[in-house]
Order: sequence, then C-alpha cells, then structure tokens
Amino acid sequence: MPKASKPPKIKPQQLLVEGKNDRHVIWALCEKHQLPETFSVEVPSEEDFGQGIEAVLAEIPIRLKQENFRTLGIVIDADQDLAARWQSVSSRLNAKGYQNIPKAPPLDGWVYTEREATNLPKVGVWLMPDNQLPGMLENFVARLISEDDGLLTKAELFLHDVEQAGLNRYTLIHNPKALIHTWLACQQTPGMPMGQAITSQILSYNSPLALVFVEWLRRLFY
Repeated sequence: MPKASKPPKIKPQQLLVEGKNDRHVIWALCEKHQLPETFSVEVPSEEDFGQGIEAVLAEIPIRLKQENFRTLGIVIDADQDLAARWQSVSSRLNAKGYQNIPKAPPLDGWVYTEREATNLPKVGVWLMPDNQLPGMLENFVARLISEDDGLLTKAELFLHDVEQAGLNRYTLIHNPKALIHTWLACQQTPGMPMGQAITSQILSYNSPLALVFVEWLRRLFY
C-alpha cells in the first residue's frame, strides 16, 4: 500500500496578492533589492476562490487561522474607490480581532503593530498603486518609468486617440493596463512581462514609489 503523501508545509510568513502579475513584479523588486526569502508570495487558488479581490478577501481569515502562522501581507488594487476597498479589508481584519485599524491607509502602507499585546499574527496592507489614489498594479508599474520618458507620452497620446475614435476593445477602467503594455511593446524586446522588465532594469527598481513599497515589505517581514 503506498504511503500517504505529507501535506505541504505551511509557510509562516505569506504575502497574499490578486494575481500572477503582482507576484512577478514583487519577486523582481525583492530580487533587485536583495531581500532574503523569508516569505512566500501567494495567489488565491482559482479553483477554490476564483480571481481578484474577492478571492483575496475570502482567503484572509483562512490564512490567519493557520497553525504557527506569523505574518500576513495583503496587496490589492484600490481600483476606483480606495476608501471602499480599505473598508472591505478592515472589516475582515476586525472580524478576526484586529483593532485600532486606521480609517484610511497610511501613505507608506499599514503594518499592524500590536501583535505582542494581542497574540495575533502580524498583518500589513498595501493598496495599489500608492495607498492614496485609485488605481491598480499597472499604475504602480507605470511610476517605475522615468518621468522624462518620451515614449510614455507617445503611448498615452496613442491610447487617447484610440479611445476618442472608439477603437479600444478594453474598458476604459483598464486604460492603465493598456498603457503599460503599449509602452513595453515598444522596448528592445517587445512585450516583455512587467516583472522581467524590472529585473532587466527597463523599469526602475529604485524609483521613489518602489523604494517606499520595498521599505513596507521590510517593516512587515523582517
């Protein structure tokens, strides 16, 4: 009779993200900043939870109750309503016993600092792109482009013309996705994935926003 396989070992420190693009961007930033691999970057199981924000929200209480669990980071898109998105995360954390959560996300990301008093796992939350504005991962990545990059301006003008002519096949809310991928399509290696563009230094891993995000990771996991 074959031996039963052992269940996978639970990683005590996890960063929960919406999708694989988020994971690759974060992996690339960690690599360029030489952050030790003290945490895993996890995407919800599509089979169990579906995709996107609802999948992340559903997984928060499940991950927090894992045995010997120490730290949970949460990275999600603010999308169109940052306040509503922050409230949706806060309410789930409140339900698990987390108190004194700020009414709005701090500029440099939030990290729960009362772990020793409550014996709860450490938690941190970052709303893409910068905890202050509506948007998504692609808005964050666009801010890794040099401010004087002429190609970005051309890409913006191109998409503006496409949208004005009604030729866009994407919804307008996804303009940031179309913009970053239009810009990447015009690089020396057209269509390079966002994470790979960071690793190859086509996107700056030392931009001001990237440095704030990496510092949030350090506060949370180290």
